[in-house]
Amino acid sequence: MDPTVHALQLKSIQYRKTILSIIKQARAGHTAGSLSCIDILNVLYNHVMNVSPENFADPDRDRYIQSKGHAVEALYTVLADRGFFPAEELQTLGQYRSHFVGHPTRKVPGIEHNTGALGHGLSVAVGLALAAKKDGRSYRVYTLLGDGELAEGSNWEASLVAAHYKLDNLVVIVDRNGLQITGPTEDVVALEPLCEKFRVFGYAVREVNGHDIPTLLDTFTQIPFQPGKPSLILARTIKGRGVSFMENQVSWHHHVPNDEEYTLAMQELELAETALVGVAQ
Repeated sequence: MDPTVHALQLKSIQYRKTILSIIKQARAGHTAGSLSCIDILNVLYNHVMNVSPENFADPDRDRYIQSKGHAVEALYTVLADRGFFPAEELQTLGQYRSHFVGHPTRKVPGIEHNTGALGHGLSVAVGLALAAKKDGRSYRVYTLLGDGELAEGSNWEASLVAAHYKLDNLVVIVDRNGLQITGPTEDVVALEPLCEKFRVFGYAVREVNGHDIPTLLDTFTQIPFQPGKPSLILARTIKGRGVSFMENQVSWHHHVPNDEEYTLAMQELELAETALVGVAQ
């Protein structure tokens, strides 16, 4: 197996264990949505983006905006692993006076912008990408959207602007898991045919398996998909991915595992980790 792929796959399992641990400790969090997007964040922060604690003040660093605020535990986990702050601080999640709250906030090192009022992250990302063009900067702007927040009209207004200004330094990733807090997206506000809608709005679009790390690595190397157009990756994912009884269950959007559920989930992840370690031997 490609050692890069193998290392990233192992890291995703570790990230999933950390996400469950900090949510269990805090007794609050967005469990399933964090598990659905963690493979994407893993590849972005560990292989794709030019951003680190050492260059965070560099005006040419890549930017990441997490519009999908209801998965902030995934972002905290990756930032801690990349060294933006000590991992021990994750244990303060949700506590009084902790900066680690339920939506991204700039008080946490490594976070570019407050988000979580859903439907606003893309507008911020478009502004940053446009600023890079105006200032002659080479950085790219990556933003992760949840599919549930696509019901917000601000996403489509921002998309018009992104296409108008030919922002091929903008990379939009949609975590297309098909569920939102109140039910399936297609029952709440139908989105399909989603790829076609983004193409009409001026994006160059790729549809991928958002848990397939080799595919994600290959897809990000192809950016921009088309010069003069913003790139959009529709990442098909599974909400709750990695824990069998959490997968595709609406109730796990906000549900926190009890002692028994936590033990079972960790056992599943440890079995997956053991199997994956064996692959490399």
